[in-house]
Amino acid sequence: MDFTVYLMDTLVFMAIFAILSMSLNVEYGYTGLGNFGKVAFFLCGAYTYAIALLLGVPFYVSFVLSAVTSAILGGLMSLPALRLREDYLAIVTLAIGEVLRIFVKAEEWLTGGVWGITVPSVFANLGLSVDAVAFANVLLSWGVLIAVFLFLRYLTNTPYGRVLLSIREDDTAVQALGKNPILYKAQAFMIGSAIAGIAGALFAQYMRFIDPYMFLPMVTFTVWMMLILGGTANHYGAVVGALIVEIFNRGSRIAKDYLDLPFDPHNIQFILFGVLIILLLLYRPYGLFREKPLKTGVEAEVIKWQSSSSTK
Repeated sequence: MDFTVYLMDTLVFMAIFAILSMSLNVEYGYTGLGNFGKVAFFLCGAYTYAIALLLGVPFYVSFVLSAVTSAILGGLMSLPALRLREDYLAIVTLAIGEVLRIFVKAEEWLTGGVWGITVPSVFANLGLSVDAVAFANVLLSWGVLIAVFLFLRYLTNTPYGRVLLSIREDDTAVQALGKNPILYKAQAFMIGSAIAGIAGALFAQYMRFIDPYMFLPMVTFTVWMMLILGGTANHYGAVVGALIVEIFNRGSRIAKDYLDLPFDPHNIQFILFGVLIILLLLYRPYGLFREKPLKTGVEAEVIKWQSSSSTK
């Protein structure tokens, strides 16, 4: 394979997984929700996009449908799950991810079952060369990544974002100040799920074929590794963590094809990831990028209440 194609392939996967990492950052980094079923919303977005395209829906509408469908799934899933303790929430979300993948495998009439679905390319009728199509996918994926980054950066710097941080720190205090933690958690779950659905749509668009075996639980654990590596509650960390992991991941394929090594570099990368995560947890537990200090909603409300009391 030409090295330029390898490079553009790496850039596309970097963008897709950076979007996934940011979606998890909304849920875990800012709201403290341990979602171990992230791959379910990635899958939902990919299959929604593929099925919508096959039904003749324009690709830009299919992207929106992917986000909406994943958000609805996240909302339905969050209502019973968010009333559980953190450890039980992780188990439930992990189980739901596997249940959805088994459903996709079984419902051949809708999803193609184990045979998968061939996804039409939006660039197929433009008469572009293979390299031009690859470059167009790079522009599309990175354009969406930048848009998601700017949206989340704005969202988390608003009073709404500070409420999410407050829930992560102490949801009882938030409830005492008149906020509904369950409602905010469900909203954060829906926002993260919608963004994961967009990543799934980009994945289906780029791969042009999807099947249930592309959405194993390992995808979720990879996204968690990206977020832990880059740093939680920091969008730059979520993106950089994804870039580093994908450089290792895609780079191992290049090394396997171009270098005559006595071992499989694809297997070695998992050892390196494990060592890297252990070192980070020991010496830099907050990741490569530390969370920026800012007053949470609870602190702001308490300061406001204290100041108003002192003036009386």
